Amino acid sequence: MANIKSAKKRVLVSKTRYERNKAIKSGVKTAIKKVVLAIEAGDKETAQKELLAATSAIDKAQKKGVFHKNTASRKVSRLAAAVNSIG
Repeated sequence: MANIKSAKKRVLVSKTRYERNKAIKSGVKTAIKKVVLAIEAGDKETAQKELLAATSAIDKAQKKGVFHKNTASRKVSRLAAAVNSIG
C-alpha cells in the first residue's frame, strides 16, 4: 500500500473511476445485446427502438471518456448497418 498521501488518493480515485467505467461499459454491452437479439428475431421495429437506446448509451459513454470517439462511432455505425439490413 502507498505511504504518500497523494498516492493513497490516486489509489482511491483510480478504483472509483474503474468501477464507474466498468458499470458504463456493462450498460453499453447490454444495450448492444438487446439490438442484436432483436435483429436475430427479425423484428425491425424493436431493433430500431433498441438501436436508439444503444446509440444513446454509447454516446454518453463516449462523452464521459469511457470510449474513444472513433470507437463509439464505429459501434453505432455497425449496429445501424445491421438494423438496416433486416428485410
